[in-house]
Amino acid sequence: MKAMEMTMTRFTLLLMVALLIGADRLVAQEKVETRGITAEIKLEEVTFGHLTELNGKFKMRATEFTFAPGAYLGVHHHVGPGIRYILSGELTFTEGGRATTYKAGDYYFETGNLAHTAENKTDQPLRILIVEILPKDWTGAAVIRPTSE
Repeated sequence: MKAMEMTMTRFTLLLMVALLIGADRLVAQEKVETRGITAEIKLEEVTFGHLTELNGKFKMRATEFTFAPGAYLGVHHHVGPGIRYILSGELTFTEGGRATTYKAGDYYFETGNLAHTAENKTDQPLRILIVEILPKDWTGAAVIRPTSE
């Protein structure tokens, strides 16, 4: 009887841990406010090469985003770090209360873990290429809601 109680206790604890991990992943997948934005994944490859500690654990993803005039991406984080390159138009990037405008030909780096917004405040479309590192099994959008805004 004691062995059965111990087994049930372990099973219950394991189930709770699994549910908590799953709930955390669901929170990470909650929707971020978006208006007027389309995205097309251009390339996605699992990493292999000389950096053996990364091999098979992460992937590189290149995504082209188009922001219509007035488009907005609400407060968010990114799953992984990456480089952003403005193909055409202008992006207003706001982080920590500070707005920066990036224009065609500009590029910048995002760590992924700092809350920010992105907006096209012009009357012209904005195209931006994002190249980022993600966990190899990540599917769907790589923008996530911050756990605390």
